Amino acid sequence: MKGLDTNVLVRYLTQDDPKQARAAAKEIEGAADHGEKLMIQPFVLCELVWVLESAYRFPKTDILTALDQIMRTAQFEIAEKETAWSALGDYSREKGDFADYYIGRANTKAGAETTLTFDQSLKGSKLFTVIKE
Repeated sequence: MKGLDTNVLVRYLTQDDPKQARAAAKEIEGAADHGEKLMIQPFVLCELVWVLESAYRFPKTDILTALDQIMRTAQFEIAEKETAWSALGDYSREKGDFADYYIGRANTKAGAETTLTFDQSLKGSKLFTVIKE
């Protein structure tokens, strides 16, 4: 098994650098052809969302579709997949970032009763307690 870095997924999804996009496709599609799994860590998904939002200005609906497809692709082995699925559901319904919801879900799974934050966009989420300044 090989792991994927965020930049490989970005090139594969955006096709913005033809040379790197071809190389990413060769690796990803080659692994699929050989029945090999590719490991994706949750922080890679968090980085991917951040890059697609900030650098590429993808709308949230496109990012949700991309994450859903990545999570459903059999050749991708997603670490902590259940937590990532839960975070994806939160991200699709609420105002915060995917990374925030992943952090909140991971903390809850680890036994935390809440995750403290200053992020007002997380107000109302059952995972977070927004600290008043």
